[in-house]
Parts: sequence; C-alpha cells; structure tokens
Amino acid sequence: MLSSRFSRLPRVLNGSIRSMSGSNPSHINTPDNLTTTYFDFTEENYLRVTRILSKYPSNYKQSGIIPLLDLAQRQAGGWLPLAAMDKVAKIVGVAPMRVYEVATFYTMFNREKVGKYFMQLCGTTPCMICGSEDIKNTIEKHLGIKDGETTEDGLFTLREVECLGACANAPMIQMNDDYYECLTPKTTIELLEACKKGQPPPMGKWGSLPMNGQVSCEGPKGKTTLMSVPEPPPFRTDFDKFEKVDPKSVKVHMGYGGYDETTPEEDLTGAGGVGGQGGRGGGTL
Repeated sequence: MLSSRFSRLPRVLNGSIRSMSGSNPSHINTPDNLTTTYFDFTEENYLRVTRILSKYPSNYKQSGIIPLLDLAQRQAGGWLPLAAMDKVAKIVGVAPMRVYEVATFYTMFNREKVGKYFMQLCGTTPCMICGSEDIKNTIEKHLGIKDGETTEDGLFTLREVECLGACANAPMIQMNDDYYECLTPKTTIELLEACKKGQPPPMGKWGSLPMNGQVSCEGPKGKTTLMSVPEPPPFRTDFDKFEKVDPKSVKVHMGYGGYDETTPEEDLTGAGGVGGQGGRGGGTL
C-alpha cells in the first residue's frame, strides 16, 4: 500500500508540482472584477478597520495590509476583487502595487472567485500516506470537478495544498475556516452532502472535527495526560486577568463567524477580530 502512495513522488519531483498559489499571477478582467468595480467596507467592518489600524503607529499603517485584506476577502465572499485591494491601499496610504505584491505572494488570498465551501485538501506526506489521494478522488468523483475547479452551482471549490498542520489527524481538509479530519471516502461524502443541505457539521470541543468520532487528537483511550490546568510559571502571576476564550467558539470570538444587530458593541471592536461577513456597504474612515 505504501508503494502505491509513494508512486506519485517521481511525478511530483519531475515537475508536476501542485500549484502553490491557486490563482493566475496576473490580473484577469472579468465582469465582476474590473478597475471600475465598486467595493467598500460595511459600516460594521469599518469598526474592525479602525481596530486593526489602532495596533500600529500612525506612520506604519501599511503594517495592517494583511489583516485588512483578510477582512476584505471575507466581506467579498471568500475572494479579493481588484477594487478591494485598491480600497486597502487607499486606507493604509500606499501605492496599489504594494498591496498587489502582498495579495499575490500569500496563498491565503484568493484573487479569483471560490465556492461557498472552499475546500483545501492537504496533500503533503503524512496526509498522502494516510489516504489523501483517496479523499481527493472521492471529492472529484462525487462533485464532478478537478483540483482547482468550482462546481457549476458555485457551492464547492477544491484545491490541493501543502501542509495544514493537522498531521496527527490525517487525512484532512480545511473547509473555509474549519478543519475536518480523520477522513475516509465514506465520511467525506457525508460531509459534502451535509454541506449541500447547508448544514455543515459543527466544530468539536477544541475547534476542529475529526470525522471518526474522536476528540481532537486524543487516542482511542481518550485523554491520558494533562488532566488538570498547569500552574503558570512563577514569573507570571497575571494570567487570571486575561479573558477566557472557549476554543470551540474562537472563530466567532475573532469575528470570523459574522455578526448581526444582536452582537454586542464590544465584540465588534474587541480583541483580535479581523473577520466578518457582510454585503457591499458604505462608510469612510
């Protein structure tokens, strides 16, 4: 079985390396991605813009380019139109090219539209050995798409990527912000069908979801170590003053899960949030 897994290595090493960027390095005009296309942050997201920029000296606003691009991408529905990059450049006071350089360098930024459920399939060695090729083939067959493609209904985009840091629970995919781990072809199809119904399985206790029923990366015997909260080092006595965050809800805490009129004001302007979903809207700094 291992020999079949490693049989793809010569193909990889001989030049058929998976795309690292997932996007064309050059801008391509499309009807919804022109220099004249409108983009502005929503009023709610301008609160986040202010919060992000407050972390940096006023003469180093360009330090906020990455979190502002992330915020713009979330508002735009998972991708970065040219107008959004231009808006970020204007906010931080740099030439648009400086923002383009960042957006084209980091693979987390999608300069082409992706599906509602953006699936990044890890294909690095631990996942490959544990069956990522089977998971990839299952997704492609079940959805009728290939790596880098989006389904006709706009629901799913598949992209094979490098290590996502969940090697203990291989094979796995990152779907939007969520990790679905310990996958098999059967549970992969179940996940896809749940997403088609608009009911993706919620994350587990520790912010990810192994699809085999285990908790995080605990073994079959469950938790066997670290049964209590460790004592803080003697040189730090101020841990109690820090806000406690439930790992399961960390994405909502950071603003990744969106918000509505019921969200407390302090959650919009508070710790760390650079996310948020929203439609096209107005607002100025």
